Amino acid sequence: MIEILKKQLFNSSLILTAVLLIPLLGLFVFATFYEPALFASLSFGLLIGIFLLFPLRSRYINLQAEAELKAQDIRERINLLNVEIHHEELAIKSFQDKIVNFSQLKGMIEKLSQCLYLEDTIKTLSAEVGKLFQTQDKTIILYLFHSKTGDLGISSSKKGQMRVNLKSKRGDIFDKWVVKTMQPLLITDTKSDYRFDADKTSGQNVRLIRSLISVPLMVGDKALGILRIDNVEPNKFTVEDLRFLTTVGDIGAVSIENAQLYERVEQLAIRDSLTSLYLRRYLMERFPEEISRQIRHGGELSLLMMDLDYFKQYNDKFGHVAGDILLRTMGLMLQEFFNKPGNLVCRYGGEEFAVLLPDCSKAQAVKLAEEAAVQIAQQSILLRREKTHITVSVGVASFPKDGQNPHELIHRADQALYNAKETGRNKVSVA
Repeated sequence: MIEILKKQLFNSSLILTAVLLIPLLGLFVFATFYEPALFASLSFGLLIGIFLLFPLRSRYINLQAEAELKAQDIRERINLLNVEIHHEELAIKSFQDKIVNFSQLKGMIEKLSQCLYLEDTIKTLSAEVGKLFQTQDKTIILYLFHSKTGDLGISSSKKGQMRVNLKSKRGDIFDKWVVKTMQPLLITDTKSDYRFDADKTSGQNVRLIRSLISVPLMVGDKALGILRIDNVEPNKFTVEDLRFLTTVGDIGAVSIENAQLYERVEQLAIRDSLTSLYLRRYLMERFPEEISRQIRHGGELSLLMMDLDYFKQYNDKFGHVAGDILLRTMGLMLQEFFNKPGNLVCRYGGEEFAVLLPDCSKAQAVKLAEEAAVQIAQQSILLRREKTHITVSVGVASFPKDGQNPHELIHRADQALYNAKETGRNKVSVA
């Protein structure tokens, strides 16, 4: 660079020298022909001028080169400063975006902390993810592992405010990849991603997906499910989006586990550990609510009180373990028979059971009780390699005819049950 600059300046100085020498040469020629006496003086002066000019010209070239180099250095430093300023501006914007994201996360955490039940937690998490990721045509899917089978199943699938009905209820090839690796997944374009078979990601029976981000929901080493966002267009998600979704997923996973634990503890508090039926305490909580509802709507409800016939004899003959088997079998049969939404089956105490039937008249309740008694009597139960059968006695009372509050109805149903046992057992008695 220095040599090139010097060469350019040297050429410029030659031009300057020529400009100065041409007039002197003209004067020299004039003196030679018209004033010979001046020739010697001019010649001497010309030689001195030439000797003085060349050092000055060299100095001028060096100064010009140094000045140009300094200017070039300044320009390069200005360019570097501009690049640094641009990077700083990007960093500031990224920092501002993170502030906004963390502010939104704070709001999401506050809302999730108010959710006690799993259903509410899932709805809130899906809604908040939709707000955090504003891309158009996105579908948000939340999968959870079933607590007993361990199978992956859809808990929520939304596109905007609309619920999306997905054919693949247990996930597609992308979800299976996340389950297998338990790693976050970013796909900018499904048609060009070498990890997945393009034939399986497109077709008439396959939902159009061109880009997606997906993260496993983990609490420690425990996998709870998958949180995923996909889009019908390619290049809709970035690595930064995946990082942010991972943070959202970590928060969501903790909230989901808390809701599951809360429901589990609640179930332990209101359900009998042997039969899995509701406890008497829960019946007494629900009973007034159901009576109030029937009063508002002018409806009826009925209560069945059931007792296993000769239960003590089974215990004495086969042992207490066999007695537990009878109670557990009874609970399963009652749950299966009275499976209408709203019905409440509980273990009232010992071998006694209660069934609350909202929106059910006394006549309907009697019919159901008789059908249930017949079905229970027909059920074969194996105790110590011996087939046996059990029967039940049932008392029926109804609101509002037989009582206006839970205690009155329970008392009347108990009286009817006592009457059924006193008059031969294996029958239904009405208050």
